[in-house]
Parts: sequence; structure tokens; C-alpha cells
Amino acid sequence: MLCVGRLGGFGARAAALPPRWAGQGILQAGIRARRVSTSWSPVGAAFNVKPQGSPLDLFGERRGLFGVPELSAPEGFHIAQEKALRKTELLVDRACSTPPGPQTVLIFDELSDSLCRVADLADFVKIAHPEPAFREAAEEACRSIGTMVEKLNTNVDLYQSLQKLLADKNLVDSLDPETRRVAELFLFDFEISGIHLDKEKRKRAVDLNVKILDLSSTFLMGTNFPNKIEKHLLPEHIRHNFTSAGDHIIIDGLHAEAPDDLVREAAYKIFLYPNAGQLKCLEELLSSRDLLAKLVGYSTFSHRALQGTIAKNPETVMQFLEKLSDKLSERTLKDFEMIREMKMKLNPQNSEVMPWDPPYYSGVIRAERYNIEPSLYCPFFSLGACMEGLNILLNRLLGISLYAEQPAKGEVWSEDVRKLAVVHESEGLLGYIYCDFFQRADKPHQDCHFTICGGRLKEDGDYQLPVVVLMLNLPRSSRSSPTLLTPGMMENLFHEMGHAMHSMLGRTRYQHVTGTRCPTDFAEVPSILMEYFANDYRVVNQFARHYQTGQPLPKNMVSRLCESKKVCAAADMQLQVFYAALDQIYHGKHPLRNSTTDILKETQEKFYGLPYVPNTAWQLRFSHLVGYGAKYYSYLMSRAVASMVWKECFLQDPFNRAAGERYRKEMLAHGGGREPMLMVEGVLQKCPSVDDFVSALVSDLDLDFETFLMDSE
Repeated sequence: MLCVGRLGGFGARAAALPPRWAGQGILQAGIRARRVSTSWSPVGAAFNVKPQGSPLDLFGERRGLFGVPELSAPEGFHIAQEKALRKTELLVDRACSTPPGPQTVLIFDELSDSLCRVADLADFVKIAHPEPAFREAAEEACRSIGTMVEKLNTNVDLYQSLQKLLADKNLVDSLDPETRRVAELFLFDFEISGIHLDKEKRKRAVDLNVKILDLSSTFLMGTNFPNKIEKHLLPEHIRHNFTSAGDHIIIDGLHAEAPDDLVREAAYKIFLYPNAGQLKCLEELLSSRDLLAKLVGYSTFSHRALQGTIAKNPETVMQFLEKLSDKLSERTLKDFEMIREMKMKLNPQNSEVMPWDPPYYSGVIRAERYNIEPSLYCPFFSLGACMEGLNILLNRLLGISLYAEQPAKGEVWSEDVRKLAVVHESEGLLGYIYCDFFQRADKPHQDCHFTICGGRLKEDGDYQLPVVVLMLNLPRSSRSSPTLLTPGMMENLFHEMGHAMHSMLGRTRYQHVTGTRCPTDFAEVPSILMEYFANDYRVVNQFARHYQTGQPLPKNMVSRLCESKKVCAAADMQLQVFYAALDQIYHGKHPLRNSTTDILKETQEKFYGLPYVPNTAWQLRFSHLVGYGAKYYSYLMSRAVASMVWKECFLQDPFNRAAGERYRKEMLAHGGGREPMLMVEGVLQKCPSVDDFVSALVSDLDLDFETFLMDSE
């Protein structure tokens, strides 16, 4: 999962591509190689031992979070934000007084950087720091920077300084492609705020933006709010599965893995029972988004949201989803039939497949067909071994090594956070990854990547190194064993490292398009691609060793694990198609032709196939409507691209250095500074069609014949 701050015209873009590297003479000339450090240590060993505080730090000066001197105490956030705000005012004056030209874009990017360096860091600290004082100070910094961003997004003089540049054809023609794209992205973000409109409409746009933020926050909270029911309405024998509160039972989720059909049914019907306030909130959110889109010149919110993406427009998205649905339909029916047979076997009284059945019964089928109990795999996946596996892969593929570096006192927010230096064999130090991998109280239960500082070429020719955080929720080591990962945890680790490499591998000139700051439907490509490596025996065999005996993980265990993931995978993908189609319809033509619940029912019948359950409203729990409005399809499209890249570049040899360099040069080398489809074309050496995307996804569902040969030996 990608976590990136979004600050309107001056925030991090919602996903991004790495650097401009090979063949970019202007940058090559300006960047000096970083020296190696003698304090670096091997990465594998660093993660299989408990952290030891450096004795030298006991009396040393506190450096501050991430090495930012001001952040040695919570009050430092106020100092950092005030410094950023003062710098912002100076840069605004410079932007407005500088004649239009490439320098205009550099000033805008520096302006964006000065705000993001506080806001992105604060966005992370406010949810991850264990100390309330730090979290509160970071929250206040976010509010303060947010207020400044609102001011900038309504600054007509600032907008006009950029608009003059892009209105002058001769000037535009003189810009290099990356500079031109960054200028256009800044202008696009400005115009989302309605700054190009007359005064009255501009005020309306600002008001709608504020309203949408408030509604989004309210809706998001409501998606997780539990429902309750009077105790006597639930059969007595299932009440113990839920939390009691006096005369009521609290239902706080779908209990999708519960073995008892009645427990899952009750949870589904009660948790998804419609809440009138949440329903009104969703309707207002969708309506407000539509009004804002129309006000700033788009026919629907979806048309506005898909500008600059791989898909480009909602018509292409719906074509993709409909074609994928058609190709999946026969496989999905077979999956549902398999689930029905298993349900009949375990519960002959009622074998009709209902929406609360697939997650549980697909798990039962998986366990019955393949012996994939996680505890059989965990001993082979110690965290240190997995990190060493990543190190081997990145070194052979890209010439990258990961080294553990001892952080200074006060640099990290928890003693078990590890700091990694990312070093290229000829280019030197590329950046830093802070690994916040272990469970702790009040830490968010999500695996994700945060950009703390974006890479950019500074005026003095030095390069601002990217800094990111990878957050996981792994168990801590015990006295008898290091941290052991389930196969799912190992795959998530590879996925998140894909995001980190996206941020590290390259040198974009502008931080506005650094690393993962690229279109949403491209942002997950590097991370999903890493999942293919994590599921390839040739890669896994490099590092999966039993932590006690040193025995390698048998090949047939890896094969069984991979094939088990294909059990009911068509039905799982069909469900994602349904969600993506629903998202498109909600953000399409308004007024909506029916209520959001009626649309849910119609879309579920068309794109999923299992019956709608009366008096439920799943859309009121669809939290992705906030952060991924009109873009929920992105994960499917990113997976399609990743699948094609894997087959084209790495299927024959996952350690192919030439393919790795091509992948870096064509895809990881441009941040959001190049059209995403051009990057895809560069790697695949062809322009993929919608049919190509669909075929890539469907072909991944086919069982691997080799598995059956190996298991029969």
C-alpha cells in the first residue's frame, strides 16, 4: 500500500516513478557519486538480532527525527513549519517576479519541496510516533501547512506566473519534456481548485473543496463504525462470537473467516445494515465531487480523476472492466460451483452460495488441496533471511546493496526501527529506508510506504537524497527464535520494498514527480512486480533456509504455495471488478439514475453473480471511495502491467541484469515525469491494448503444469 501526502497544487502527487537516469546527460553531469561508509553492516544479520543502542549515543547530542535537528523535541515541529512558511513566502515572491521560463518550474518545485518536507514527515509522525506530544505537534504542523497550501492554491498572481509560461508556445517548445510535464501538472492541480474561474465561481470551488474534505473524513470514520443489535435477536449459540455490551451485541466486522455459516451470515447482515447518516454522507460526497468537476470543466468526476493515468478516461476503464468480466465469467462460475460443493459437503442443509461464503470456503478448499499451513513455512522465512534475499535479488538485478546503518540518538521513533543505506555499485549512496517493521501499541495495522523526503536536483548540483519509511506489523523475535514470517508477510515485505526501490532508483530533477509520485494506476506496478519475484522458486531458493537446521525450503512447497493462491482466484478477481465498476458508476454521470443501494444491487448482479442481500448497503463500508475515488480499478491495471513486465523481462531469468537495467531505465527512471503509458511501452517494447491487459490477468489464473509433475515425483 502506498501512503503519500496530497497537498493540492503543492503536495506530493498520488504516486510516482523513479528517476531520469541513463541517457540524461544534464543530470549525470550534475550529480556527484556518494562515498561508501565504513559504519555499514550486512543487512541480514542486522534483522535477526535485537537492536543494540550505540554506547556512543549515551552522551551524544540528539540529532532529531530523520536527522532533522529541530525535531529532537515535539516543539521542533513549530520551528520547522515556521521556517518552511517563511521560505514559502520568499519563493512566492520570486516566482511572481521571475520572467516566464524553465526557472519558473524550478521555483515552483522548490516551493513544493519546502512544504512537502515538513508535511510528508508530519503526516507519518502523526500516526506512527509512540509519544502523544510528537503526534499532536505533527498534527498541528499538517494543519498549518494545509492552510498555507489553501492560500497558495488561490493565489492568482502565482497561478498566472505559471500560466504565462504555458501560454507562450515558443517557451513551451524550448522546455525539455520532463520540465514541461511538471509545469503542466502544477497547472492542472491549480485548476482543480478553480483558480482559473471568475471570483464567484472560484469561491464556490474553494467551498466545495472544503466540504469534500469534511465529508470524506466523516464517511471514512463511518466505514469502520460498529453496528449493534439486541441480544435476544441473535441465536444464543452464536452470541459468544461477538462482543457484548449490556443488552446488545456489537458487530464490528464481517467475521469472514468464521467456520460457522450462521456467524458469517449474521455479521454480514448486521454490519452492512444501512445507516441513514452514512448514506446521506455518501450521497453528498458523490454529488459534491460531481459539482466540483463540472465547475472546473469536466463532464464527470471520473473524467477529472483519470487525467494523466494509463487509462486516460472512464470509457477505457469500463471497457477494461467489462472485457475482464467477460473473460472471467466462466472461471468464476466454476469457482462458485467448487465453493457450493464444499459448502454442501460441510453444511448439506443449505448449499446456496451467498456473499459471505467465498472467503471462508476458498480457504477450506485451499487447505484441503494443498498442505500450506503457515507454520510449516515460517521457520524458513526468518526476517534476516528475507532481507538477505532482497539484498541478493536487488544486487544481481540492479547493482544495489542494502546496508544497515546505526541511527543517531533521537533519529528514530522506536528503538527497533532499522535504518538502511541503499548503495549502488558505481553511483554510490542513493538514499535511506527506515524500516518500522514490528508490532507495538497504537501503531496502525497496515503495511505501507511513506515518502519522507523526495529526491531532486538542487541548485548547487548536489542531489537531495530520497528518504522513505516502510511500515509493517511483524511479530517480534523471541528468546528461542528470530522474527519468523508467514508466506503472506514475506510477500508483503517484497511488495513494500518494490515501492521503496521506486523511490530510490533514480534521479528525477523535480521532487514533485519523485519516486512513487505518479498516476495511481501505475504506482503499484513496481510493488506488484516484486510479488512475482517473491513467488519464484529460483529467487526464494537463494534465501529460504530453516533458521535452526539451515535446510533449504523444498521446491514442491513453494510450488504448492503458488498454486494454492490460484484457488478461487477468478472469483476473487471478479469481486474486484465489481468494486471497480461500482466506483466508476458512482463517479460517472450525475444525477445518478438510482439510489446508491439500487446501483450496488444492479452492479453486483452484472459484475459478480452472487445475489444482493436485502437491507444491506456494502457501499457504506467502501472506505476506498475516499482515497481512490474513480480509481479503484488501478490495482487491477497495475497488476496487468506488472504481469506483462514479468513475462517479458524476468520469467526466463529473474536475475537478468540487462533486463533489470532496462526496467530501471525505462520505468523506474522517470518518476511521474513521463506519461505512464510511454514507460510501459519502453519496457514492453510495444504499446499494450486493453485486450493485452485483460489477457495478462487471466493467464495468471492458469495452473502451472510443472507443479503437478513435481508433486507426482
